[in-house]
Amino acid sequence: MRIGIDLHNHSCLSPCAHQNMLPSLLALEASERDIKILALTDHNSGRNLPAFAEACEMVGMVGVFGCEVNTIEEVHMLALFEDVHVASDFCFYIESLLPRIRNVINIFGQQTVVDIRGKILEEVTTSLYGAANISVDQLVNQVNNLGGMVIPAHIDRLANSLTANLGFVPDLPYAAVEAIRVPCHVEVHGKTVIQGSDAHYLEHIGRRCCYIDADEANYPALVNALANSAIFYRGS
Repeated sequence: MRIGIDLHNHSCLSPCAHQNMLPSLLALEASERDIKILALTDHNSGRNLPAFAEACEMVGMVGVFGCEVNTIEEVHMLALFEDVHVASDFCFYIESLLPRIRNVINIFGQQTVVDIRGKILEEVTTSLYGAANISVDQLVNQVNNLGGMVIPAHIDRLANSLTANLGFVPDLPYAAVEAIRVPCHVEVHGKTVIQGSDAHYLEHIGRRCCYIDADEANYPALVNALANSAIFYRGS
């Protein structure tokens, strides 16, 4: 069975995302686009993961939980976990590593925490745009030690990527690497290349999903497919 996956998406918690990107709508829209395994990866925070987990359960989707970490090198890396509680704890840790800069809503945007119904629970006042005090290699080690996966985000983008900021992709134990375009003309040391939507608006959901073949949609099947480069892209 071919299963749609999308491991890079934002909610209204990310200051650059539209406020209609409620976790519940993310799950619902992705389900309607035939995505079966979906991740929520807000910038440097996981405060909307509980609502997202509840939404995924309601629509019968496999949720993957984490955040898009902005490392000290200003490189964006996806930290992903199977368990929402482990993910939430790790994301709070990442938040604690951010500089204490107050968010300016009219410049950067709102950072809204909501429940499953979209009710606002709080507004995060510390800017989530900053660089966390953790390096790329430290992040990889810590997430892997917790049983999670690290996927460098948009490695072929000209900003906030390994290639843009470091000039190359270090050969570290990533679960995969994410590219905007495939084939990806970047040296990835044999790592699996995936695509993710990096959705900040409802119309972005599913725009760059990819696929795995498995008997059932679940987290172990995802891990196995990434480890074996068993990824299919649209049109393949």
